[in-house]
Amino acid sequence: MQSLEKLLKKGKPVIMGVLNLTPDSFSDGGMHNSIKKALTRAKQMEKEGADIIDIGGESSGPGSKNIKLKEEEERVLPVLKELRKKTKLLISIDTYKAKLADKALKEGANIINDVTGLRGDRDMAEIIAKHKCPVIIMYSKDKTARTTVKKKKYTDVIATIEKFFKQQIKKHGIKKSQIIIDPGMGQFISAIPKYSYEILARLGELKKLRYPILVGVSRKSFLGGGVESREKKGLVANAIAYLNGASIIRTHDIEGTKKFLDNLNK
Repeated sequence: MQSLEKLLKKGKPVIMGVLNLTPDSFSDGGMHNSIKKALTRAKQMEKEGADIIDIGGESSGPGSKNIKLKEEEERVLPVLKELRKKTKLLISIDTYKAKLADKALKEGANIINDVTGLRGDRDMAEIIAKHKCPVIIMYSKDKTARTTVKKKKYTDVIATIEKFFKQQIKKHGIKKSQIIIDPGMGQFISAIPKYSYEILARLGELKKLRYPILVGVSRKSFLGGGVESREKKGLVANAIAYLNGASIIRTHDIEGTKKFLDNLNK
């Protein structure tokens, strides 16, 4: 199994595939919410060229509902245990709950993806430090995982995101080598689409923080249109993100995204 550090050093886009185990995700809810379905999809993701599989057991989009720790564990851990036996790909767990993160890392997960940016559970930073694992710290206009549909306005969206990362990283004291930053997209930023596009255009400004950058535009509402239309627009958005400094691209469309980005390196 390659480490994330080695993958990033190759200089090619690292593809993180989305594996939702939830019944209420905005674009694929219920499609993979059994062990058999999840493992089938994971196997397909590996064939399509994913470098990382990001497992999520709780939705965080607008209108999603909070679930208890036990329910999230029951969704995530059985799939993780079986998947770890069958793949050498890196496995990320999309959660803000420290207890689940701790159990998942003990079961062979490699990365924690926290959409609350370490604000959702005060014990998360301690778990990350204990396991010495990579952590994705995402900016969001909301302090909780429940994303709101709010037309937040920014004087300078990149300056706001940069300040957030500096504060969170300093506050929690996690080693620099463990951190990946995610500027957030779509409703995590604002119901006003222009800010997501501005982030893509100015993404390079975040490189001065000297952390790997993850971008996840896949199927988000700011792209406009239905899911099929968003897939096509997402390919272009991902290319812009990669050319402007993103190292990791989080996507539902693994095969299409990999082919599209590989063409940029020819």
